[in-house]
Amino acid sequence: MDSRISARALSAALGGWRTREPAYEALADGVRLLCLDNRLAPRTALPAERELAAALGLSRSTVAAAYRSLRDTGHIASLRGSGSVTLPLRSRDQGRTVSDPDAIDLQQASPSAWPGLAGVITDAAASATSLVSRVGYDVYGNAALREAIAAQYCARGIPTTPGEVMVTTGAQSAIHLIASVLLGRGDRALIESPTYPHAAEALRRAGARLVGVPVTTGSGWDLDRAEQAFARTLPVLAYLMPDFHNPTGRSMSAQERETFLRAGERAGSLLVIDETTADLDIDRGPREPGFLSGDPTLVVRIGSLGKTVWGGLRVGWIRADADLIRRLLAARSAHELGTPEFEQSVAALLLAQHQGIVAQRSELLRLGRDALGDAVAEAMPEWQVPPTHGGVSFWIELDAPLSSALVMSARTRGLLLSAGPRFSVDGGYERHLRLPFTAPVDDLRRAVDILADSWRDARAGTPGHARELYDAVV
Repeated sequence: MDSRISARALSAALGGWRTREPAYEALADGVRLLCLDNRLAPRTALPAERELAAALGLSRSTVAAAYRSLRDTGHIASLRGSGSVTLPLRSRDQGRTVSDPDAIDLQQASPSAWPGLAGVITDAAASATSLVSRVGYDVYGNAALREAIAAQYCARGIPTTPGEVMVTTGAQSAIHLIASVLLGRGDRALIESPTYPHAAEALRRAGARLVGVPVTTGSGWDLDRAEQAFARTLPVLAYLMPDFHNPTGRSMSAQERETFLRAGERAGSLLVIDETTADLDIDRGPREPGFLSGDPTLVVRIGSLGKTVWGGLRVGWIRADADLIRRLLAARSAHELGTPEFEQSVAALLLAQHQGIVAQRSELLRLGRDALGDAVAEAMPEWQVPPTHGGVSFWIELDAPLSSALVMSARTRGLLLSAGPRFSVDGGYERHLRLPFTAPVDDLRRAVDILADSWRDARAGTPGHARELYDAVV
């Protein structure tokens, strides 16, 4: 057994779980979804039946029936002396739980590979003789690649030297490394809500206490709340995604960027700016550099090729002042030994074609966004689909708090999505659904047909076919 979750914490994580009757099966479905999203890790001890019943305002028999249902579907086991413990999901592959090859996976929100990638990989392989003569991985980053990354920042009006760039194995690795170096147990970390869930997990794993600042598709960032949060909690760092924010798709205005920068400077907080989606522009136009502080030690930028080129190319980077780069380098070997040389060679060749790659991605995302937006508006006119000028997804507002029930029902039909609460910091978002437009247009239209059927079930309170779904997991 690796960890334990309290009744209070599980109640908060479940959010608006009571979406249908009987109550025990709705509760079981809520726990199943937490397991599917990996918000409940395998081998986590669940609260005792009596404790959870008290936290949820239920009878103990209802919780007992929910636990029995979870045992029947192989999600928990009852161990003598340990109570009920979650189990690893059967045949789970990165969260995929439907074995049907026709299933549509919209959990990852990543475009297919840039069409020219295979040719670039072939070109990089031509230098294999030189590559294999070296160690094969690099804790700092290949000099030519760091020079190329620095040149891109300079072109944006952000003066950068190669010594201020560190190459990582993707953006997620960068976030984990920054959090582990800068945060200690109990430190405050400011973060948007909703947010990229893996970033929140990285900050929590480093021991941080998260302070959420709301961001909405309509009003953007809550600047009053942000200024109060900085002044009241003095966070060690703030993690922000100002361009095509995940999941809302919103981009900060110049005023919003300036407000966060000044509030962070006053609080002495490091601003960690995640720019992994910043190049996924559809029709907004060139972005300003933003967050240009007089003190370069207060802003760190994270970039990646995962969204612009291919999620399987695990190359990201950190742009920070040289002193912080040295601290990150000293700590990195405890996490990993470096970024593979071959992938760095591919990345250097790709950056030389950056403008063409971005243009192709823009057109691909435009087709997906327009097709998905039109299909949703026709099939579910009661849903609010916000205007989105870039990024990878819509943050749709449903007309009932049934996001989790909708996602569970869609899974039974072969459509994999993440419910709104997956992106929350403090709970909520059952009225929201992240709907990526990164899949092929035909798949997106088919996904909307599935959603329409699933929504009718969710609205009608029809019991989801949970047993059929989990029996199908071999």
